[in-house]
Amino acid sequence: MANVEEEPEADGLSRDAGSPLEVLAVATRLGLTSFGGPVAHLGYFREEYVVRRRWVDESTYADLVALCQLLPGPASSQLGIAIGIIRAGLPGGLAAWLGFTLPSALALVLFAYGLQWLGTADVGWLRGLKVVAVAVVAQAVWGMARTLAPDRARATLAILAAIVALAWPGPIGQVLIIAMAGFVGRWLLLGSSAVVGLAIRIPIGRRLAIAS
Repeated sequence: MANVEEEPEADGLSRDAGSPLEVLAVATRLGLTSFGGPVAHLGYFREEYVVRRRWVDESTYADLVALCQLLPGPASSQLGIAIGIIRAGLPGGLAAWLGFTLPSALALVLFAYGLQWLGTADVGWLRGLKVVAVAVVAQAVWGMARTLAPDRARATLAILAAIVALAWPGPIGQVLIIAMAGFVGRWLLLGSSAVVGLAIRIPIGRRLAIAS
């Protein structure tokens, strides 16, 4: 397995090409320890991939989060796959997906059999887990807010989007929020100083990316 403690470059990023086994090991550990759902996962991913291992920088991570939130499907899984591809190509993306998804899938099967055997008469422990998940998600949201909404304009836009999401829940409301936030953000932040992400190496060709 490749060594995961490479010396970072002057920009702070780890530039050495990783291996699928390295990505699999890191993703599996995240899959075993990341609780709280997709929003909390984004916080765990930032701590692991940006702060600790420096596989991507803050700006690139924020761009990937925004892109994955725009796409249909689970944003945390898509984000993990994207970072795995950046680190070790398509095999790295597959390794990231398997490592992060399999632990929860196996745990879900075991819980299903356990509930079938024990019954659902005493599920107080499940309510306790929900309370803990609230704290985990809140911590993750706060950590992401400092990166994605660093100034008053973006913080105001985020708060308004949250209000609209609560007022009009559902898929249509989410699509409207994304469209309106893009339009308002383009107009509101036009000419503002933006943090440019560092150049990253994408180890797949353009044709393959379009085909996939």
